[in-house]
Amino acid sequence: MKKNNLKIVKIDKNKSLFNYEKKVLIKDLVLDLKIGYFDFEKNKTQKVKFSLEIDYKDKKPSNDKDLKSIVNYDKIVKLIKKLVKNKHYNFLETLAEDVFDELFKDKRLDKISLQIEKLEIMKDCSSVGIQISKKRSHDKY
Repeated sequence: MKKNNLKIVKIDKNKSLFNYEKKVLIKDLVLDLKIGYFDFEKNKTQKVKFSLEIDYKDKKPSNDKDLKSIVNYDKIVKLIKKLVKNKHYNFLETLAEDVFDELFKDKRLDKISLQIEKLEIMKDCSSVGIQISKKRSHDKY
């Protein structure tokens, strides 16, 4: 007769069995802001469109009664609006870096893909812009 080799494993209730990979999506946020290198761009606002994909990891499921248990998209939109409210940026790339710097203050965020487009600057195009992804480095220095 064969002996059963199964072992009973006790699970520590304080440890999670799962790791969540979550993503926040913000699509087509259109704002009027001052942006551009050339003199004609510095005198008036332009329509600029933002789209973001924000990846984050969490060891716990979201709690339906705790706003802090999620990455709040409303807070992200307000942060972007605050960044551009009274500041002129020469380049979309420098604006993107400021967005990254602010968002990565949240230690849960792992990767941000950001697309920023000027909607009215070139008559032959519906938009021109940039797309940049930035991932948190987990290297220890």
